[in-house]
Amino acid sequence: MKKILIVDDELNMRLVLSAMLKKEGFDVSSASNGREALQVLQSNRFAVVITDLKMPDIDGMALLSRIAEQHPEIPVIMITAHGTIATAVEALKKGAFDYITKPFDLDDLKNIISKAVKTRTLKENELFLTPSEVDRLGIIGTSPRIMEIFEAIKRVAPTTTTVMITGETGTGKELVADAIHYNSPRKKNPLIKINCAAIAETLMESELFGYEKGAYTGAAVTKPGKFELAHKGTLFLDEVAEIPREMQVKLLRVLQEQTFERVGGLRTIKVDVRIIAATNQNLSRQVQTGNFREDLYYRLKVFPIDIPPLRERKEDIPPLIDYFLEKFNKKLGLSVGMSDEGREILLRHEWPGNIRELENLIERMMLLAENKQITSREIPDEFKVSVAECQTKGVDDGRMPFKAYVRDQVENVERQVIIKCLEESGGNITQAAKKMGLSRKGLQLKMIKYNLRKEPK
Repeated sequence: MKKILIVDDELNMRLVLSAMLKKEGFDVSSASNGREALQVLQSNRFAVVITDLKMPDIDGMALLSRIAEQHPEIPVIMITAHGTIATAVEALKKGAFDYITKPFDLDDLKNIISKAVKTRTLKENELFLTPSEVDRLGIIGTSPRIMEIFEAIKRVAPTTTTVMITGETGTGKELVADAIHYNSPRKKNPLIKINCAAIAETLMESELFGYEKGAYTGAAVTKPGKFELAHKGTLFLDEVAEIPREMQVKLLRVLQEQTFERVGGLRTIKVDVRIIAATNQNLSRQVQTGNFREDLYYRLKVFPIDIPPLRERKEDIPPLIDYFLEKFNKKLGLSVGMSDEGREILLRHEWPGNIRELENLIERMMLLAENKQITSREIPDEFKVSVAECQTKGVDDGRMPFKAYVRDQVENVERQVIIKCLEESGGNITQAAKKMGLSRKGLQLKMIKYNLRKEPK
Protein backbone atom coordinates (compact mmCIF):
# COMPACT_ATOMS: atom_id res chain seq x y z
CA MET A 1 0.00 0.00 0.00
CA LYS A 2 1.55 3.29 -1.17
CA LYS A 3 -1.26 5.79 -0.60
CA ILE A 4 -0.30 9.05 1.08
CA LEU A 5 -2.53 11.80 2.44
CA ILE A 6 -1.19 15.38 2.39
CA VAL A 7 -2.85 17.86 4.74
CA ASP A 8 -1.94 21.54 4.30
CA ASP A 9 -3.96 24.75 4.05
CA GLU A 10 -1.53 26.11 1.42
CA LEU A 11 -2.52 25.03 -2.10
CA ASN A 12 1.01 25.46 -3.46
CA MET A 13 2.47 23.17 -0.79
CA ARG A 14 -0.12 20.50 -1.57
CA LEU A 15 0.64 20.73 -5.28
CA VAL A 16 4.43 20.58 -4.81
CA LEU A 17 4.28 17.61 -2.46
CA SER A 18 1.72 15.78 -4.63
CA ALA A 19 3.84 16.20 -7.76
CA MET A 20 7.00 15.04 -5.98
CA LEU A 21 5.36 11.96 -4.43
CA LYS A 22 3.49 10.95 -7.59
CA LYS A 23 6.83 11.03 -9.39
CA GLU A 24 8.09 8.55 -6.77
CA GLY A 25 5.20 6.21 -7.53
CA PHE A 26 2.86 7.07 -4.66
CA ASP A 27 -0.91 7.39 -4.89
CA VAL A 28 -1.56 10.83 -3.38
CA SER A 29 -4.69 12.41 -1.91
CA SER A 30 -4.88 15.81 -0.23
CA ALA A 31 -6.95 17.78 2.25
CA SER A 32 -6.91 21.50 3.04
CA ASN A 33 -7.44 21.13 6.82
CA GLY A 34 -7.67 18.64 9.66
CA ARG A 35 -11.44 18.25 9.54
CA GLU A 36 -11.39 17.38 5.84
CA ALA A 37 -8.51 14.97 6.46
CA LEU A 38 -10.48 13.05 9.10
CA GLN A 39 -13.37 12.65 6.65
CA VAL A 40 -11.02 11.32 3.97
CA LEU A 41 -9.47 8.89 6.46
CA GLN A 42 -12.88 7.39 7.24
CA SER A 43 -13.33 6.04 3.72
CA ASN A 44 -9.73 5.39 2.60
CA ARG A 45 -6.68 3.49 3.79
CA PHE A 46 -3.37 5.34 3.77
CA ALA A 47 0.23 4.27 4.36
CA VAL A 48 1.32 7.69 5.67
CA VAL A 49 -0.18 11.08 6.56
CA ILE A 50 1.90 14.24 5.99
CA THR A 51 0.40 17.23 7.76
CA ASP A 52 1.17 20.90 8.31
CA LEU A 53 1.16 22.09 11.91
CA LYS A 54 -0.51 25.50 11.61
CA MET A 55 -3.96 25.16 10.03
CA PRO A 56 -7.38 26.69 10.73
CA ASP A 57 -10.07 24.76 12.60
CA ILE A 58 -8.33 21.44 13.45
CA ASP A 59 -4.58 22.05 13.39
CA GLY A 60 -1.81 19.51 12.83
CA MET A 61 -1.29 18.71 16.50
CA ALA A 62 -5.00 18.05 17.05
CA LEU A 63 -5.11 15.98 13.87
CA LEU A 64 -2.14 13.95 15.10
CA SER A 65 -3.99 13.18 18.35
CA ARG A 66 -7.13 12.12 16.47
CA ILE A 67 -5.17 9.86 14.10
CA ALA A 68 -3.26 8.30 17.00
CA GLU A 69 -6.62 7.52 18.63
CA GLN A 70 -8.62 6.41 15.58
CA HIS A 71 -5.90 5.11 13.22
CA PRO A 72 -2.86 4.21 15.39
CA GLU A 73 -1.31 2.13 12.61
CA ILE A 74 -0.76 5.17 10.34
CA PRO A 75 2.59 7.02 10.71
CA VAL A 76 2.22 10.82 10.78
CA ILE A 77 4.93 13.19 9.51
CA MET A 78 4.67 16.80 10.72
CA ILE A 79 5.75 19.72 8.51
CA THR A 80 5.82 23.31 9.70
CA ALA A 81 7.41 26.67 9.11
CA HIS A 82 6.98 27.49 12.78
CA GLY A 83 9.32 24.91 14.22
CA THR A 84 10.23 25.16 17.86
CA ILE A 85 11.82 22.61 20.12
CA ALA A 86 8.68 22.51 22.26
CA THR A 87 6.41 21.61 19.36
CA ALA A 88 8.90 19.05 18.02
CA VAL A 89 9.01 17.24 21.34
CA GLU A 90 5.24 17.52 21.81
CA ALA A 91 4.60 16.07 18.34
CA LEU A 92 6.90 13.11 19.04
CA LYS A 93 5.28 12.54 22.44
CA LYS A 94 1.88 12.38 20.78
CA GLY A 95 3.14 9.76 18.37
CA ALA A 96 4.44 11.62 15.31
CA PHE A 97 6.75 9.43 13.20
CA ASP A 98 9.04 12.36 12.40
CA TYR A 99 9.16 16.13 12.26
CA ILE A 100 10.59 18.38 9.55
CA THR A 101 10.70 22.18 9.19
CA LYS A 102 10.21 24.39 6.13
CA PRO A 103 12.18 24.90 3.99
CA PHE A 104 13.06 21.22 3.76
CA ASP A 105 15.24 19.09 1.51
CA LEU A 106 13.14 16.88 -0.77
CA ASP A 107 15.57 13.96 -0.47
CA ASP A 108 15.31 14.10 3.33
CA LEU A 109 11.52 14.08 3.15
CA LYS A 110 11.52 11.16 0.69
CA ASN A 111 13.77 9.17 3.02
CA ILE A 112 11.47 9.85 5.97
CA ILE A 113 8.42 8.82 3.93
CA SER A 114 10.17 5.62 2.83
CA LYS A 115 10.91 4.71 6.46
CA ALA A 116 7.33 5.56 7.47
CA VAL A 117 5.91 3.29 4.74
CA LYS A 118 8.12 0.42 5.95
CA THR A 119 6.96 1.06 9.52
CA ARG A 120 3.32 0.86 8.44
CA THR A 121 3.99 -2.40 6.60
CA LEU A 122 5.66 -3.90 9.68
CA LYS A 123 2.74 -2.87 11.89
CA GLU A 124 0.25 -4.47 9.50
CA ASN A 125 2.16 -7.75 9.56
CA GLU A 126 2.81 -7.73 13.29
CA LEU A 127 1.70 -10.85 15.15
CA PHE A 128 -0.54 -10.32 18.15
CA LEU A 129 1.07 -11.44 21.41
CA THR A 130 -0.72 -13.00 24.33
CA PRO A 131 -0.95 -10.88 27.53
CA SER A 132 1.84 -12.93 29.12
CA GLU A 133 4.14 -12.05 26.21
CA VAL A 134 3.47 -8.31 25.96
CA ASP A 135 6.68 -7.43 27.81
CA ARG A 136 8.73 -9.30 25.23
CA LEU A 137 7.75 -7.05 22.31
CA GLY A 138 8.53 -9.60 19.62
CA ILE A 139 11.54 -11.29 21.26
CA ILE A 140 11.04 -15.01 20.61
CA GLY A 141 12.62 -17.77 22.66
CA THR A 142 12.42 -19.91 25.78
CA SER A 143 16.06 -20.94 26.17
CA PRO A 144 17.79 -20.26 29.51
CA ARG A 145 19.90 -17.49 27.92
CA ILE A 146 16.83 -15.70 26.57
CA MET A 147 15.01 -16.07 29.88
CA GLU A 148 18.00 -14.37 31.53
CA ILE A 149 17.62 -11.47 29.10
CA PHE A 150 13.90 -11.15 29.91
CA GLU A 151 14.82 -11.03 33.59
CA ALA A 152 17.46 -8.37 32.93
CA ILE A 153 14.93 -6.27 31.01
CA LYS A 154 12.45 -6.46 33.88
CA ARG A 155 15.13 -5.41 36.37
CA VAL A 156 16.58 -2.46 34.45
CA ALA A 157 13.53 -1.11 32.59
CA PRO A 158 11.96 0.74 35.57
CA THR A 159 15.23 2.58 36.26
CA THR A 160 17.13 5.36 34.46
CA THR A 161 20.32 3.28 34.35
CA THR A 162 22.39 3.38 31.15
CA VAL A 163 22.34 0.04 29.31
CA MET A 164 24.93 -1.46 26.95
CA ILE A 165 23.59 -4.19 24.64
CA THR A 166 26.18 -6.36 22.90
CA GLY A 167 25.81 -9.17 20.41
CA GLU A 168 26.53 -10.22 16.87
CA THR A 169 24.73 -8.67 13.91
CA GLY A 170 21.20 -10.00 13.57
CA THR A 171 20.72 -11.16 17.17
CA GLY A 172 17.98 -8.63 18.01
CA LYS A 173 19.73 -5.83 19.92
CA GLU A 174 17.18 -3.24 18.79
CA LEU A 175 14.30 -5.41 20.00
CA VAL A 176 15.87 -5.53 23.45
CA ALA A 177 16.21 -1.73 23.42
CA ASP A 178 12.53 -1.45 22.47
CA ALA A 179 11.54 -3.79 25.29
CA ILE A 180 13.50 -1.76 27.86
CA HIS A 181 11.92 1.52 26.77
CA TYR A 182 8.34 0.29 26.47
CA ASN A 183 8.48 -1.44 29.85
CA SER A 184 9.80 1.73 31.51
CA PRO A 185 8.04 4.77 33.01
CA ARG A 186 9.25 6.66 29.91
CA LYS A 187 7.21 4.55 27.48
CA LYS A 188 4.81 7.42 26.66
CA ASN A 189 7.74 9.68 25.77
CA PRO A 190 9.94 9.46 22.66
CA LEU A 191 12.24 6.57 21.83
CA ILE A 192 14.72 8.17 19.43
CA LYS A 193 17.04 5.85 17.50
CA ILE A 194 20.25 6.73 15.72
CA ASN A 195 22.57 4.43 13.79
CA CYS A 196 26.02 5.88 14.46
CA ALA A 197 27.56 3.88 11.61
CA ALA A 198 25.25 5.51 9.05
CA ILE A 199 26.20 9.12 9.82
CA ALA A 200 29.18 10.90 8.29
CA GLU A 201 31.75 12.13 10.82
CA THR A 202 31.16 15.75 9.75
CA LEU A 203 27.45 15.46 10.51
CA MET A 204 27.63 13.52 13.77
CA GLU A 205 27.68 16.56 16.09
CA SER A 206 24.75 18.34 14.42
CA GLU A 207 22.79 15.07 14.32
CA LEU A 208 23.22 14.47 18.05
CA PHE A 209 23.04 18.03 19.35
CA GLY A 210 21.29 20.02 16.59
CA TYR A 211 22.34 23.36 15.15
CA GLU A 212 21.38 27.03 15.18
CA LYS A 213 20.20 28.91 12.12
CA GLY A 214 23.26 30.16 10.24
CA ALA A 215 25.68 27.85 12.06
CA TYR A 216 27.07 26.79 8.67
CA THR A 217 26.23 27.08 4.99
CA GLY A 218 22.82 25.50 4.38
CA ALA A 219 21.62 25.83 7.98
CA ALA A 220 18.56 27.87 7.01
CA VAL A 221 16.62 27.10 10.20
CA THR A 222 17.36 26.02 13.75
CA LYS A 223 17.11 22.24 14.04
CA PRO A 224 16.92 20.18 17.23
CA GLY A 225 19.27 17.24 17.66
CA LYS A 226 18.44 13.72 18.79
CA PHE A 227 19.19 14.51 22.43
CA GLU A 228 16.62 17.31 22.50
CA LEU A 229 14.01 15.21 20.73
CA ALA A 230 14.55 12.40 23.25
CA HIS A 231 13.94 14.69 26.27
CA LYS A 232 12.08 12.76 29.02
CA GLY A 233 12.43 9.64 26.87
CA THR A 234 15.14 7.27 25.63
CA LEU A 235 17.95 7.67 23.10
CA PHE A 236 19.15 4.46 21.45
CA LEU A 237 22.71 4.73 20.11
CA ASP A 238 23.10 1.79 17.76
CA GLU A 239 26.62 0.83 16.58
CA VAL A 240 28.05 3.14 19.23
CA ALA A 241 31.59 1.93 18.52
CA GLU A 242 31.46 3.91 15.26
CA ILE A 243 31.30 7.30 17.00
CA PRO A 244 34.47 9.27 16.06
CA ARG A 245 36.90 9.63 18.94
CA GLU A 246 36.72 13.45 18.95
CA MET A 247 32.93 13.17 19.40
CA GLN A 248 33.31 10.70 22.25
CA VAL A 249 34.52 13.50 24.54
CA LYS A 250 31.39 15.56 23.90
CA LEU A 251 29.15 12.53 24.33
CA LEU A 252 30.82 11.74 27.66
CA ARG A 253 30.09 15.25 28.91
CA VAL A 254 26.40 14.94 27.97
CA LEU A 255 26.15 11.59 29.75
CA GLN A 256 27.71 13.05 32.87
CA GLU A 257 25.97 16.43 32.98
CA GLN A 258 22.91 16.01 30.71
CA THR A 259 23.75 19.40 29.16
CA PHE A 260 25.13 20.54 25.78
CA GLU A 261 25.09 23.38 23.25
CA ARG A 262 23.83 23.18 19.70
CA VAL A 263 26.33 23.65 16.86
CA GLY A 264 26.73 27.41 16.50
CA GLY A 265 24.83 28.04 19.73
CA LEU A 266 25.80 29.68 23.00
CA ARG A 267 22.88 28.66 25.21
CA THR A 268 23.38 25.56 27.36
CA ILE A 269 20.48 23.14 27.00
CA LYS A 270 19.60 20.69 29.79
CA VAL A 271 17.86 17.41 28.99
CA ASP A 272 16.60 14.32 30.77
CA VAL A 273 17.49 11.39 28.53
CA ARG A 274 17.94 7.69 29.25
CA ILE A 275 20.74 6.16 27.12
CA ILE A 276 20.74 2.67 25.63
CA ALA A 277 23.79 1.82 23.53
CA ALA A 278 24.43 -1.20 21.33
CA THR A 279 27.37 -2.62 19.40
CA ASN A 280 28.42 -5.81 17.62
CA GLN A 281 32.09 -5.06 18.33
CA ASN A 282 34.31 -5.92 21.28
CA LEU A 283 34.47 -2.50 22.94
CA SER A 284 37.02 -3.53 25.55
CA ARG A 285 39.37 -4.43 22.70
CA GLN A 286 38.61 -1.08 21.06
CA VAL A 287 39.61 0.58 24.34
CA GLN A 288 42.90 -1.33 24.38
CA THR A 289 43.72 -0.24 20.82
CA GLY A 290 42.88 3.37 21.63
CA ASN A 291 39.88 3.63 19.28
CA PHE A 292 37.36 4.06 22.10
CA ARG A 293 37.70 6.12 25.25
CA GLU A 294 37.92 4.04 28.41
CA ASP A 295 35.94 6.53 30.51
CA LEU A 296 33.10 6.56 27.97
CA TYR A 297 33.17 2.76 27.80
CA TYR A 298 32.55 2.42 31.54
CA ARG A 299 29.98 5.24 31.48
CA LEU A 300 27.97 3.30 28.89
CA LYS A 301 28.50 -0.16 30.36
CA VAL A 302 26.66 0.42 33.63
CA PHE A 303 24.19 -2.41 32.99
CA PRO A 304 25.47 -4.77 30.24
CA ILE A 305 23.17 -7.17 28.40
CA ASP A 306 24.85 -9.67 26.07
CA ILE A 307 22.64 -11.38 23.49
CA PRO A 308 23.92 -14.85 22.56
CA PRO A 309 24.21 -15.86 18.89
CA LEU A 310 21.58 -18.24 17.57
CA ARG A 311 24.07 -21.12 17.36
CA GLU A 312 24.34 -21.01 21.18
CA ARG A 313 20.58 -21.29 21.75
CA LYS A 314 19.40 -23.69 19.10
CA GLU A 315 16.38 -24.68 21.18
CA ASP A 316 14.94 -21.30 20.15
CA ILE A 317 15.09 -22.17 16.45
CA PRO A 318 11.78 -24.18 16.32
CA PRO A 319 9.66 -21.38 17.84
CA LEU A 320 11.43 -18.84 15.62
CA ILE A 321 10.63 -20.97 12.56
CA ASP A 322 6.96 -21.12 13.59
CA TYR A 323 6.93 -17.35 14.21
CA PHE A 324 8.36 -16.51 10.78
CA LEU A 325 6.12 -19.03 9.01
CA GLU A 326 3.08 -17.38 10.55
CA LYS A 327 4.42 -13.89 9.87
CA PHE A 328 5.12 -14.48 6.17
CA ASN A 329 1.99 -16.55 5.59
CA LYS A 330 0.08 -13.51 6.76
CA LYS A 331 2.22 -11.02 4.87
CA LEU A 332 2.36 -12.92 1.57
CA GLY A 333 -1.11 -14.44 1.67
CA LEU A 334 0.25 -17.99 1.75
CA SER A 335 -0.42 -21.18 3.70
CA VAL A 336 3.00 -22.83 3.84
CA GLY A 337 4.37 -25.20 6.47
CA MET A 338 7.72 -26.92 6.99
CA SER A 339 8.52 -30.62 7.03
CA ASP A 340 10.41 -32.32 9.84
CA GLU A 341 13.20 -32.93 7.32
CA GLY A 342 13.47 -29.20 6.63
CA ARG A 343 13.47 -28.35 10.31
CA GLU A 344 16.19 -30.91 10.98
CA ILE A 345 18.51 -29.28 8.44
CA LEU A 346 17.89 -25.81 9.86
CA LEU A 347 18.67 -27.05 13.37
CA ARG A 348 22.11 -28.21 12.22
CA HIS A 349 23.14 -24.87 10.68
CA GLU A 350 25.45 -22.53 12.61
CA TRP A 351 23.62 -19.31 11.57
CA PRO A 352 26.47 -16.79 11.18
CA GLY A 353 23.82 -14.18 10.29
CA ASN A 354 21.72 -15.16 13.32
CA ILE A 355 17.97 -14.45 13.42
CA ARG A 356 18.07 -12.11 10.43
CA GLU A 357 19.59 -14.89 8.31
CA LEU A 358 16.92 -17.35 9.47
CA GLU A 359 14.14 -14.86 8.73
CA ASN A 360 15.39 -14.10 5.22
CA LEU A 361 15.92 -17.78 4.39
CA ILE A 362 12.41 -18.77 5.49
CA GLU A 363 10.80 -16.01 3.41
CA ARG A 364 12.83 -17.13 0.39
CA MET A 365 11.90 -20.80 0.84
CA MET A 366 8.21 -20.03 1.35
CA LEU A 367 8.08 -18.34 -2.04
CA LEU A 368 9.70 -21.41 -3.65
CA ALA A 369 7.73 -24.06 -1.73
CA GLU A 370 5.74 -26.59 -3.75
CA ASN A 371 2.64 -28.26 -2.33
CA LYS A 372 2.57 -25.68 0.48
CA GLN A 373 5.41 -27.45 2.30
CA ILE A 374 9.08 -26.53 2.76
CA THR A 375 11.25 -29.61 2.36
CA SER A 376 14.95 -30.17 1.67
CA ARG A 377 14.14 -29.39 -1.99
CA GLU A 378 13.56 -25.71 -1.15
CA ILE A 379 16.68 -25.35 1.00
CA PRO A 380 19.44 -23.77 -1.14
CA ASP A 381 22.32 -26.06 -2.10
CA GLU A 382 24.92 -23.65 -0.71
CA PHE A 383 23.08 -23.75 2.61
CA LYS A 384 23.14 -27.56 2.75
CA VAL A 385 26.85 -27.55 1.88
CA SER A 386 27.45 -25.08 4.71
CA VAL A 387 25.57 -27.36 7.12
CA ALA A 388 27.68 -30.35 6.07
CA GLU A 389 30.90 -28.37 6.49
CA CYS A 390 29.83 -27.20 9.96
CA GLN A 391 29.25 -30.80 11.03
CA THR A 392 32.61 -32.09 9.74
CA LYS A 393 34.89 -29.10 10.28
CA GLY A 394 33.33 -27.21 13.15
CA VAL A 395 35.69 -28.54 15.77
CA ASP A 396 38.81 -28.58 13.62
CA ASP A 397 38.73 -24.94 12.55
CA GLY A 398 37.76 -23.64 15.98
CA ARG A 399 34.39 -22.17 14.95
CA MET A 400 32.53 -24.44 17.37
CA PRO A 401 33.70 -25.05 20.96
CA PHE A 402 34.30 -28.74 21.66
CA LYS A 403 31.60 -28.92 24.36
CA ALA A 404 29.05 -27.31 22.04
CA TYR A 405 30.00 -29.72 19.25
CA VAL A 406 29.60 -32.75 21.51
CA ARG A 407 26.28 -31.45 22.84
CA ASP A 408 24.94 -30.92 19.33
CA GLN A 409 25.99 -34.39 18.23
CA VAL A 410 24.39 -36.00 21.31
CA GLU A 411 21.17 -34.05 20.83
CA ASN A 412 21.05 -34.97 17.15
CA VAL A 413 21.46 -38.69 17.95
CA GLU A 414 18.85 -38.45 20.72
CA ARG A 415 16.38 -36.80 18.36
CA GLN A 416 16.86 -39.50 15.72
CA VAL A 417 16.37 -42.27 18.33
CA ILE A 418 13.11 -40.67 19.51
CA ILE A 419 11.83 -40.41 15.93
CA LYS A 420 12.70 -44.07 15.28
CA CYS A 421 11.07 -45.30 18.52
CA LEU A 422 7.91 -43.31 17.80
CA GLU A 423 7.74 -44.77 14.30
CA GLU A 424 8.23 -48.33 15.59
CA SER A 425 5.51 -47.85 18.20
CA GLY A 426 3.09 -46.32 15.70
CA GLY A 427 3.19 -42.98 17.45
CA ASN A 428 2.26 -44.43 20.85
CA ILE A 429 4.16 -42.24 23.32
CA THR A 430 3.78 -44.66 26.25
CA GLN A 431 5.26 -47.59 24.30
CA ALA A 432 8.05 -45.43 22.85
CA ALA A 433 8.94 -44.12 26.32
CA LYS A 434 9.08 -47.67 27.72
CA LYS A 435 11.33 -48.76 24.86
CA MET A 436 13.71 -45.87 25.62
CA GLY A 437 13.65 -46.37 29.39
CA LEU A 438 11.97 -43.01 29.97
CA SER A 439 8.79 -41.93 31.71
CA ARG A 440 5.93 -40.77 29.49
CA LYS A 441 6.36 -37.24 30.85
CA GLY A 442 10.12 -37.33 30.23
CA LEU A 443 9.60 -38.34 26.60
CA GLN A 444 6.96 -35.62 26.13
CA LEU A 445 9.40 -33.00 27.38
CA LYS A 446 12.05 -34.19 24.94
CA MET A 447 9.49 -34.17 22.11
CA ILE A 448 8.75 -30.55 22.93
CA LYS A 449 12.47 -29.74 23.04
CA TYR A 450 13.04 -31.25 19.57
CA ASN A 451 9.74 -30.00 18.15
CA LEU A 452 8.37 -33.53 17.71
CA ARG A 453 4.96 -32.94 19.21
CA LYS A 454 3.26 -33.90 15.94
CA GLU A 455 3.14 -37.57 15.17
CA PRO A 456 5.67 -38.54 12.52
CA LYS A 457 4.26 -39.25 9.09
